[in-house]
Amino acid sequence: VLLSIICSPPQNYPLYIRSIPTENELKFHYTVHTSLDVVDEKISAMGKALVDQRELYLGLLYPTEDYKVYGYVTNSKVKFVMVVDSSNTALRDNEIRSMFRKLHNSYTDIMCNPFYNPGDRIHSRAFDNMVNSMMMPVC
Repeated sequence: VLLSIICSPPQNYPLYIRSIPTENELKFHYTVHTSLDVVDEKISAMGKALVDQRELYLGLLYPTEDYKVYGYVTNSKVKFVMVVDSSNTALRDNEIRSMFRKLHNSYTDIMCNPFYNPGDRIHSRAFDNMVNSMMMPVC
């Protein structure tokens, strides 16, 4: 399982990456960066409808033989990408959606911190704990 939070365009650099287990982390980085094109395609395809929606869950971006890649975009165009093992059939779409909502709420808490500079990498023990608690049942 991998979770990645990507900065808004045009930079598209990672603000936070967490992988469990860590041995395939480089492969996950590649998967996340290739999924950014799919996220951009989905956003442009939705066009004006995306602006009117409060729900910014993009759903399954694409499945591979080993993984399923899901996406979520905030109103400020920050992208969340989650890579889940394909063999994990216990996760349903509504569970992935609620995980993204939980992440978005925690990300909002970080943004509200007056000591956080937007665009910096996320270094927060509380955020790490929330991500770990969310990822452990998935693994």
